[in-house]
Amino acid sequence: MSEDWQRLDRRMLLVHPVRELLRFLPVLIGVVAFGSASSGGLGLRWELLGVLVPVVLGVLRWLTTSYRVHEGRVELRRGLLQRHLLAARIDRVRTVDTSASLIQQVLDLATVRIGTGASEADLDLDGLRAGPARELRAQLLRESSATPAPEDEPHETDAGSPPSHAVPVLRLDPTWARYAPLTSTGLAIAGALLAGLSQLPLRLDVSDLAVAGLALAGLLLVGLAVVVSALAVGGYLLTNWGLTLTHEHGTWHLRRGLTTTRETSVDDARLAGVSLAQPVNLRLAGAARLSSIVTGLDGDGQTQMELVPPAPRRVVEGVAGQVLGDPAPVTGALVGHGPAAVRRRWVRALAPALLVSLAAVVLLARTDLGAWLLAVAVLAPVAGAALALDRSRTLGHALVGGRLVARSGSLTCRRDVLGVEHVIGWTLEDSWFQRRAGLTTLVATTAGGRQRVVVPDVPEDEALRVAAGATPDLLAQFLG
Repeated sequence: MSEDWQRLDRRMLLVHPVRELLRFLPVLIGVVAFGSASSGGLGLRWELLGVLVPVVLGVLRWLTTSYRVHEGRVELRRGLLQRHLLAARIDRVRTVDTSASLIQQVLDLATVRIGTGASEADLDLDGLRAGPARELRAQLLRESSATPAPEDEPHETDAGSPPSHAVPVLRLDPTWARYAPLTSTGLAIAGALLAGLSQLPLRLDVSDLAVAGLALAGLLLVGLAVVVSALAVGGYLLTNWGLTLTHEHGTWHLRRGLTTTRETSVDDARLAGVSLAQPVNLRLAGAARLSSIVTGLDGDGQTQMELVPPAPRRVVEGVAGQVLGDPAPVTGALVGHGPAAVRRRWVRALAPALLVSLAAVVLLARTDLGAWLLAVAVLAPVAGAALALDRSRTLGHALVGGRLVARSGSLTCRRDVLGVEHVIGWTLEDSWFQRRAGLTTLVATTAGGRQRVVVPDVPEDEALRVAAGATPDLLAQFLG
């Protein structure tokens, strides 16, 4: 890569003005409205000026933006009246993502986002040709990697050499889109549509039009289900189309997207573990999703990379095993937390349910709100018992192959797998009720993901055994 200042590709002159027009769209609408209300040519001149200003700004953005890789740094320079120079050391680069919107794909352009671990120091090189963007990405990842490739493993020696063909670990199966309506996106769409339907002026007297009311309600629910499913499936395919996960030269590469193609890479040294999530709706369908736990980053949404979107559980577990290099932490049996932890889950689930049931019975005795209160009184304890049973079954932990495994939750069952070398501290948290039961919450602090892996309601002696077994040097001074 040349150390001279490089300007963005001139084809960005077709992109920047359009973006500026969109940014100024509210102002332009006002200008057009004002021009229409004005007299003759003056209004027309105002409208032309309103269109001309964003176009000029877009051209200036291209003319004043340049970048270079120089003396171990990536530098980005922009601005006309006020110059801005952003620089990032290559050895501080944590991730290099490339993306391309639909118009950029047509023009064979891409955007390179360089993550440094601090959001204010990230660099966006917006408007590189696709080929040089891939070369720059490969160069930065290779030079910033903390773990060099083994000598017996082939590796790139020239940024301009053609990329090798890595065998994909995962390719998207479009049939997985059937799980999209069960995700939070699908539920959010359903909620929005239900809110809209609630505003419709439908007033039916059920006593007089019971059959018609039930038929209309059924049709609305069926129509709602069809619309929600279609929108969720479309969004799933739009986001994940062409998804390919590969591993090459100590780096994981993820590519996906239809209208906007995005490529994300992370090297093995910063991949601290994986997190397998199963919300209850996906779990009932036999599906799950997988994210990686990445260290060395900062900011929301930057410390995890989704490796597998909602997909069959066996597929997710298979990819997790390949990412970890060992399937045991993902599929192996876990250590239970004992009867005290089970009782605690039953108490915490049944106590609120019984209070709801009691309130429903009181209201039923004093009001004429209908038989639905009786259903609440009966179903609340049943739902609480089901929740307690499920939470008890999912609770567990293990220390397998140098990795801490923690599983808990019911509405969202999560299995976190964290390499012990990425644990930077331990915390034991306990409430008054936990102390009386001899339990504690073990928290492994890390620099990736949600910054912590939690093992809830574990016996105190077991918590100390796990922490000492995972990081003996870290706890030796306290246990000795």
